[in-house]
Amino acid sequence: MGESERTSPDRILQRIQDEERRAKQGKLKIFFGYAAGVGKTYAMLEAAHEELAKGTDVVAGYIEPHARPDTAALVQGLEVLPTLTITYKDITLHEFDIDGALRRKPQLILVDELAHTNAKGCRHEKRYQDIQELLQAGIDVYTTVNVQHLESLNDIVASITQVTVRERIPDSVFDNADQVELVDIEPADLEKRLHDGKIYQAKQAKSALKNFFTTDNLTALREIALRRMADRVNRIAERTKNSSYHTKEHILVCLSSSPTNPKIIRTAARMANAFNAHFTALFVRTSDYEGMTKANRDRLDKNIRLAELLGATVETVVGDNVALQIAEFSRMSGVSQIVVGRSNTRSGFFGLVSKPFTDQLLAYLPKIDVHVIPDNTTPTLRIPFMRRSKKNQPVQGRDMAFTAFVFILTTAISMAMYAAGLNTVSIIPLYLLGVFGTALYTDSRFSSIVLAALNILAFDFLFIEPRHTFSAYDPSYSITFAILFFTAFLAGELAHKVKVQAIQAARTAYRMRLLLETSQMMQKASSNQDIETIVADQLVKLLRRDIVYYPVDDTQTPPQMMRPHVYTAGGHGVHHQAMLSSPNEQGVALWVYKNKKRAGATTETLGDANCLYIPVRSQDSVYSVIGISAAGRRIEASEINLAESITTEGALALEKELYDRKRRELYVHAQNEQLRVNLLRSISHDLRTPLTSISGNADVLLNNDEQMTLQQRRTMYENIYEDSIWLINLVENILSVTRIENGTMQLQRHMELLDDVVCEALKHVKSHNKHHEIRFEETDDILMVYIDARLIVQVLVNLIDNAIKYTPENTTITVRARRKGDFVEVSVADEGKGIALRDKRHIFEMFYTAGTKSGDSRRGMGLGLNLCQSIIRSHGGDIKVQDNKPHGTIFTFTLPVKEIDQHDETKHSHC
Repeated sequence: MGESERTSPDRILQRIQDEERRAKQGKLKIFFGYAAGVGKTYAMLEAAHEELAKGTDVVAGYIEPHARPDTAALVQGLEVLPTLTITYKDITLHEFDIDGALRRKPQLILVDELAHTNAKGCRHEKRYQDIQELLQAGIDVYTTVNVQHLESLNDIVASITQVTVRERIPDSVFDNADQVELVDIEPADLEKRLHDGKIYQAKQAKSALKNFFTTDNLTALREIALRRMADRVNRIAERTKNSSYHTKEHILVCLSSSPTNPKIIRTAARMANAFNAHFTALFVRTSDYEGMTKANRDRLDKNIRLAELLGATVETVVGDNVALQIAEFSRMSGVSQIVVGRSNTRSGFFGLVSKPFTDQLLAYLPKIDVHVIPDNTTPTLRIPFMRRSKKNQPVQGRDMAFTAFVFILTTAISMAMYAAGLNTVSIIPLYLLGVFGTALYTDSRFSSIVLAALNILAFDFLFIEPRHTFSAYDPSYSITFAILFFTAFLAGELAHKVKVQAIQAARTAYRMRLLLETSQMMQKASSNQDIETIVADQLVKLLRRDIVYYPVDDTQTPPQMMRPHVYTAGGHGVHHQAMLSSPNEQGVALWVYKNKKRAGATTETLGDANCLYIPVRSQDSVYSVIGISAAGRRIEASEINLAESITTEGALALEKELYDRKRRELYVHAQNEQLRVNLLRSISHDLRTPLTSISGNADVLLNNDEQMTLQQRRTMYENIYEDSIWLINLVENILSVTRIENGTMQLQRHMELLDDVVCEALKHVKSHNKHHEIRFEETDDILMVYIDARLIVQVLVNLIDNAIKYTPENTTITVRARRKGDFVEVSVADEGKGIALRDKRHIFEMFYTAGTKSGDSRRGMGLGLNLCQSIIRSHGGDIKVQDNKPHGTIFTFTLPVKEIDQHDETKHSHC
């Protein structure tokens, strides 16, 4: 198999993840037809009865009430869920009850009419969204739909039938279904069924036969349905190939507020589906956007949502030269084909300037295919400074006052220049300068136009002969005035355009800086709380809206969404914050967390909410939920895109934090496992020698007691005793290490006199020490420490035993204690051979033993010194090893000094 044909690891991983995700979800089967009455519901009910006979738990969630006896008879024998009754405008409506279905949770549920639009008050605007939630809950669904309800085919069906279908579903719902069964009959048979009254009543049937159910219409719809089924089969085959799902084709569609823009979007979507191409929808935000009417903005939002439904990635760029912005984006993004609308309008300023948008685009992109769809409402591209807002900003009193001031100032200066003997040619630039400055300073374009007109009148009245009149001896001055007005107007337009572009550039730079700053801050975040603060604060800065953050506690099983934290942009009181975190709002956020989809304001799911809720997710995991307040002003599509950019950064950071935490847990688990293995290995090895010695000595005593002298028996008794003491100390160390590693060791601290603690340790050692002198150098200071005496005694015993084991017989071991600042320093010094430098670096590590052999050839397990270090550090002290001059080793540990308090309980021991 060639390299190009080999399936990539990423592709295999993605396929495995997709299969795992689909295994958890319910299966969707669609019964697909080309018109009403072909038998979709009948076929669905028959299939349901077959599943019921197999023992499947089947429930009829919603079956459209048909006046068809055969269909109604098939409902018998199935459990039917009660419908949700909603009263809307004095009309009682019956809708599918999704909450009832989720509570019942059958294996298979039947929900008729996939493209149905729910009544106002339901959770979702569309029934296909109800079905998606059922699938998310692991419930299999059977449903029905006709070809005219597919979004991308809406325009084609409308052109054939002259009927625009309002209830539509995204093509992705159809394409991603697990099964699609085509229910097909001949158009002639369908017409006969209609004549026989098996579909509609007689009056309705007669009307349908004259309009929608004509032979030509039905034949065309059937052909479209068959082709759509073939396209779906081809798409499934493409997905099973080793190659990537997308080809190198990249389709770009241009978004606008035009009423016919949906037609262009659907055309581009069909092309993207046909080529299995990447699909991008681009909106160019010009300076006219701020003056756009509400109707145009609403239409633009609908077009953006339509593009998203059809699988497009929506992008936004800023600039007034639309064709140039599209061309630059296309070059940078690798676009291969562009779909735009065509305008037949050829108008310009006074009919002199005219260049269609498509001609400009073709000039910029000679090597990219541009598909032009007839669209008479697409605006003509004009030279940038000739474009105007459809809605100018209202003239403010401040603007008019400034205009009057500039007019008076420039006129006064002009009169002074004229009095000084300068000619009128020198005065004209001054007036133009005033118009330019007014256009830059004021918000309304009307101000610069008014000033230009006033300047011409003043120039004519004050400086043109005959002066102090509005006439001129020389008729050529009328041309001069026209040129002067036109020049002033162009200067004002240019100044206004520069100001608008500067504002847009500043806004874009600010947003880019915030996004870059967010990325940098995320890299430095060290906890989930840090990430939450960064995401919320950056969103508040970027959108200037209140943000509600719902963290998720992933330490629980399963993870649980926690109470919200509100981050305000200012200007709202406590009541507003309470409204944003009300139980209803928390319910919407919980739905978003469970279903991993956007909901709330501006969406078709729970659209009455006060916030738009976005899941902070990566792959199939939701790490938190963000709510963006919609109070005061609408949430634009560009704001949603920016918010999702930040939430994506947050999701990656939260995912990294989660993986780091799991990695640390795995590391601790691996360390514990290694500890267990080492303990077992060491125990099996190091216990063998003392146990063998004990059992051997006991065997000799049992079988040869009479032949042995008293001294021989005593020697064996002593050996058994020493080996058992060694075992006791070893087991004590093992138990202590285990408690420390498990975090179950609790310090029982009391005020203790350090001399008493040392004396208690010496008592434990002296009982089995015969060949070393152990000396305790007491001090005159009263050294009080706040310790767990039992554990400190164990530390001293371990250190002294260690010295006994690794030093020659008849040498001295010295224990010293003295105060050093806020600590008490305790040392155990021996006169042995010392410890090599390489061993000092590891001497306190678990299971590490120095190369020196003990006097009795018995090696330790390497637990004692590690245990000493853990105990001392748990008391707030430290332990170290150093050389004893001229030879030997000193182990020194410190303990914090505590002043005696009358409430402290003090215990004393005596040597």
